Formats: sequence, structure tokens, C-alpha cells
Amino acid sequence: MGTKGDNNRTRIVEAADQLFYKRGYNQTSFSDIADITGIPRGNFYYYFKTKDDILAAVVEARVKHYAEALLECENSSERPRERLLAFIDIMGSSEDTVVESGCPIGSLCAELAKDTDALQSKSREVFELLRDWMGKQFGEIGFADANDKAMDLLARMQGTAVIACTFKDNDYLNRSIGDLKSWVNSLTLS
Repeated sequence: MGTKGDNNRTRIVEAADQLFYKRGYNQTSFSDIADITGIPRGNFYYYFKTKDDILAAVVEARVKHYAEALLECENSSERPRERLLAFIDIMGSSEDTVVESGCPIGSLCAELAKDTDALQSKSREVFELLRDWMGKQFGEIGFADANDKAMDLLARMQGTAVIACTFKDNDYLNRSIGDLKSWVNSLTLS
């Protein structure tokens, strides 16, 4: 069982995560987070000195979340192509939130792309985790250009999330997930 301080820190990170996703990092204030958590804004400084520190904790939580999801994909099959397909299915399992707010990773990275190098680098950590994992899967299949294939899959997934969110189109999202899976299945070694 955690301490009250651990619980408060977790509540702040979870609230910030949702606000950064729904509103954006730059549109979220300490006051917004305080309103959701019920923790006085002044108490935040016991846990985080700056909003950037909260961002770092949010990214750390997202990295942990996606690392666990990738482990589930790893455990779902001994075949790397099947693992990739399982990963694509994650987008479908988050259909409503993707259509409503886009990809939580892509949205944050796009917002912070013009910000400081430190914020850009921090926001990219989840993408790096995913790219490296996908590259490993494509490499196990035997593709010499495994890292390129990983970047292609990330780009296709992000494009799908952006368009599905822009048009609030669940049908497009589901059709595109099918197209992504077909693409992965169509790849052959030369």
C-alpha cells in the first residue's frame, strides 16, 4: 500500500496525463490539474517543481504503459508478424479515444515539436520504445530494412489516428486498421 504522498503524486500524474491528452500540454495549467485532483495547487511543489517535471512523470507513466502492452504482444505469439498485428489491434481497442482525441503520443509530440529540445526529447520516448520494438519484430522476420519498416508502420498508424480524429470517423479508423494489418501481412522478404 502506498503512502498518502505516493497516492497524491499518482493522482497528479494521472490527471495531467488525461489533460495533456484531451487539451494539450500548453493548454493545461497547475490549476486545471488541481481542480481535477482536489489537491491544492501549492501542494504540487512537494512532488513536482515545474510543469516540465509533471510532463516527465507523465511520459514515464506512458512508457511504462506501452512497455506493458508490448510485453502482452510479445506473449501473444512466438511469431513476430503476429506480434505486430497484435500491436496494431491496440489502436482498435482504443477506438473511441483515438477518434475523439487522436493518439496520446502523437498529439503530445506534435504539440511539443516546436518547443525546447528537452521537451521534444522527453515526449519522443514512447515513440522510440515503439520504433525499437517494431524494428526488432521486423528484424526477427528477416527484413534487412527492419528500422525503415518500423518507421513506416509508426507513420501509417499516426496518419490513421490524425485523420480518424480530424473527421471523427470510426469507420475510417477500423478500415485503416484492416489496411495496416494487410500491409504487414503482404510484406515479403526479397
